[in-house]
Amino acid sequence: MDGDPRRGGPPGQAQARGQAQAVGQPEAAGARGDGLVGPAGAPRLVGVVWGLLVLNTLGSAGARTIVPLPRSLIQMVTMGALVTAFALALALNARLRIRPSAFLLLLTLLLVPSVISSLRLESGFGALFRCTRLALFLGTLWLLSRWWNGSLTFVRSHIRLYFVVLGSAAAGLLISPGAAMPELYGGRLVGALWPLTPPQIGQYAAVVVGLTVLLVIGRQADRLSATVIIVPSLVLLALTHTRTATLGLLIGLLLAIGSLVLTSAAARRFFVWAVLCAVVAAVGFASALRAWFLRGQSQENFSNLTGRAKVWDALLAAPRSTAEKLFGTGLSDKSFGGLPIDNSWLAVYHEQGLTGIALVASLLLVLGGVALLRPPSLPRACAIFLISYCAISSYTEAGLGDASPYLLHLAVAASLLAAPGTGTAPPRRAPAIPRRRVPRWAQERR
Repeated sequence: MDGDPRRGGPPGQAQARGQAQAVGQPEAAGARGDGLVGPAGAPRLVGVVWGLLVLNTLGSAGARTIVPLPRSLIQMVTMGALVTAFALALALNARLRIRPSAFLLLLTLLLVPSVISSLRLESGFGALFRCTRLALFLGTLWLLSRWWNGSLTFVRSHIRLYFVVLGSAAAGLLISPGAAMPELYGGRLVGALWPLTPPQIGQYAAVVVGLTVLLVIGRQADRLSATVIIVPSLVLLALTHTRTATLGLLIGLLLAIGSLVLTSAAARRFFVWAVLCAVVAAVGFASALRAWFLRGQSQENFSNLTGRAKVWDALLAAPRSTAEKLFGTGLSDKSFGGLPIDNSWLAVYHEQGLTGIALVASLLLVLGGVALLRPPSLPRACAIFLISYCAISSYTEAGLGDASPYLLHLAVAASLLAAPGTGTAPPRRAPAIPRRRVPRWAQERR
């Protein structure tokens, strides 16, 4: 008998639907309304976990906010976010299914010299606390590696989350321009609602702009929504006067788009227009660009990188034992003599020694080598942008040796370079239901 359409269709369809639900397979990709599974097969709570990691790496040091926030409260929020992220990731991946990752393996090995040097307590008990934080951070990334499959899922989450952070900086600028651009920072944009420094805002803006531009070139984002993201982010980047982020954005995009030139007409058109605009800007606005780059500094102050070179020379000249040269002095607040180090390589040398430098260099070389071996594609271009941006920023920013936004950028790059199909096993398909044969005389009677 044919099924009554008022009762939900033919019995074959109802049986197939029931078997699909029995094996836990949605009727169509993205059609479920329970919000448990995203378009790429990853639970939507994975995005929540990633957002908590972003919150943890925002830090607690920065400008004065409109509403004073005690540093202890900020640290409680950021560490609570990390603990919650690890607990959620463990709940999502209760069977501890992880995928092999040279990137995560090298980061885990980096934890060894960190613990060895921190146990000597030369940097105080705070060093052990930072080791615990790094261990939880790495554990969460290991648990999330189950969903690293070369898709753009983490790229989209990365853009959305950091755009929200930029939105908080823009909101602070609208509420209190004086607090958002204080004289203490030379009139550069800072976080007035959450304590963010100009280099932080510049970094987030550069990464958001770069990844969004690549999505537009790869036709994975429409131009209207991309414009809504790119234009405000560029304005905030300009207000921060952050030279490192600007250079990282330009060079990173140049390398990323260059990897697509041979296979993408859109990349070729964008490359040509970008070169023309750069030439026009260099000729017509040379003096304005030079003034923006100098930020009112003298030539001497600019040449020693705003005093960074003096801190670097003092750090390298400090006497060290053999153990300190090999394993460092333990995780600290990335400062030397009370002044920020602002160099990832010297910060790693100071905290994790030559062993740490070797591991961080191997980490970047592995990611870069894998990116070069992959065929041209949009995920590969996004990975190249993130890797090159982190490599460029490492000269004037610290963070490659500890839980930081730079490690999150590189983790996104590692997820993009992961071979597709080797992550989570795809759901089983419901067995095909054999169609009931209808006799010819019955068909003629119909």
